[in-house]
Amino acid sequence: MTTQKRLDLTVYAPVLVANDGRTLAVVRGMERALPGLRLNWEVGKGGRPIELPQRDDWLVEATPRGKLPLLCNGDESYPVTVSGRGRSGRLGPGGQPLLDVQAELPLDAAVIAAAGEMLERVAEGACAFWGHATPDDAALDIAYQTAPTLEGPPSPRRGLPALKLLEQIRAPEIPYFLGWLNYWSAAAAQTIGFPDPTRDAELLSRARRTESGGWVVQLTDAPLDLENPAHLDALKRAYQRFPEVGGRAAP
Repeated sequence: MTTQKRLDLTVYAPVLVANDGRTLAVVRGMERALPGLRLNWEVGKGGRPIELPQRDDWLVEATPRGKLPLLCNGDESYPVTVSGRGRSGRLGPGGQPLLDVQAELPLDAAVIAAAGEMLERVAEGACAFWGHATPDDAALDIAYQTAPTLEGPPSPRRGLPALKLLEQIRAPEIPYFLGWLNYWSAAAAQTIGFPDPTRDAELLSRARRTESGGWVVQLTDAPLDLENPAHLDALKRAYQRFPEVGGRAAP
């Protein structure tokens, strides 16, 4: 098992339907973003990679089951994985079911350089509402923003705001939280009020528009490290700027 730091990439999208080509678009998008990446192995029992000679056909056949089965690059020394599963309306925002697509990659120079393009390709390929790419250390702090405690409500660390659970958020276009790289569809950006040229100059300097009219917005130049006071301050400022994130704003 590797102890290398990881990048967590997740997007939230409409559920899969019959003849849905989005799983294939997601996998091909990851491969296009990171040179040399080939996700041609299924993760079998015990974590053993099983090569898929007809990977694309296999993905198409899995679509009617409403999921993207766990795929990997077959390299245990440099593991890259992606999977997608349905979330029932009972656990979805506004009672709406979702497809959660999750990828994990080593946090090295090549992945850092490709992360923005990869998030964009995965999110656009999945027709996602929103998504993020965040180092796993910072993702743990984010989890504390929603995780209930024995006493009841969440107890966030580092002075970050408490956020509502996904099923408590009123619409799927409202981002659940903020990460290092943030994908906001056109609908999500409109919902949270981005961009405002007078208030978002700094964010716009690290943002780019996507083909569908969405945005990829990068909070910090380097991967988010909440041990770094400047990074923590940037995250707090972003939460202050977008009170709708995490369901904090009144409907």
